[in-house]
Amino acid sequence: MKNVAKATKYRTIQSLNNKSEKELFHDYAINKDLAIRNELVNRHLYIAEILSKKFVNKGIDYEDIYQVASVGLIYAIERFDLSKGFEFSSFATPTIIGEIKKHFRDKGWSIRVPRRIQELSKKINGAKTTLHQKLQRTPMIRDIAEYLDCTEEEVMEAMEASQVYTPKSLDLTYDNDGEDKDVQLMDLIGDTDKSFDLLENRDFLEKAMEKLNEVEKKVLKDRFFASKTQMQIAEEMNVSQMTVSRMEKKIIEKFRKELNKSL
Repeated sequence: MKNVAKATKYRTIQSLNNKSEKELFHDYAINKDLAIRNELVNRHLYIAEILSKKFVNKGIDYEDIYQVASVGLIYAIERFDLSKGFEFSSFATPTIIGEIKKHFRDKGWSIRVPRRIQELSKKINGAKTTLHQKLQRTPMIRDIAEYLDCTEEEVMEAMEASQVYTPKSLDLTYDNDGEDKDVQLMDLIGDTDKSFDLLENRDFLEKAMEKLNEVEKKVLKDRFFASKTQMQIAEEMNVSQMTVSRMEKKIIEKFRKELNKSL
C-alpha cells in the first residue's frame, strides 16, 4: 500500500510540474487543492527571497523576514484572481511587502540595536521578576549584574536601549521651562517625507527602463500605468496575446535582474 501511495504522489507531482502557471491558478481556484498551492509556492518563492533581502540589517533576522514573506506569498496566491489579467508577480509584490512591514511594526525595534544588547535586555526582564520574588524588593542594577554575571555598565546600556523597543506615546508631555503650556512629544517630531519612497522607486524605474527597447517600454507603460489588458495591447500592436505575454515576462525578468543588483 505504501508503494502505491508513493507512486500516486509521484504521478501527482509530475502532473503539476508539467502544468503552466495559469493552469495551476485556474485549477486551484476551482478545487483549492493544497498540492497545487504548494507547487505555486515553490515556483514563486524567489519573489519572497528577493523582497526579504531588501529588509536585511534593519533589526530583524533575515530568516524571520523570509518566513513572513513566504506567508505573504501564500496570502497572495489565495487572493489572486486570474481573470483580472495581471501577472502574479505584479500582484504578489505589494502583498508580501505589506506583510513584512506589518511584521516590523509589530515586532521590530524602533532603532537598530546590536543583537547582544537585545538578548541581554530579554535576560534582564526575566532577572527582574526572579530577583523581585527572591529579594522581596525591587532589584538594583548591581543585583541584576551579579545575577546575570555581567557588568553594571552592560545592564544599564541594555536597559536604556530597551526603551526603543516600545515607542513612547505622542501625547507624552514635557515641562516647557516655565512656559504656560507644556510641550507634547508630537510637537518635537518632524513629519516623514513621503516623497522619499517615491523618489527611490522612480530612480529604480528610470534605471531599469534604460534596459528596455521602445516596444518593451510601450508594453510596460500600457500594462502597468495605463492598466490595459494583454489583449488590448496585442490588438494595438497587431500581434498575438501570447507575444505580449512573452514580452511582459521578459520585461519582468530584466527588472528582477536590476533589483538584484540594487540589493
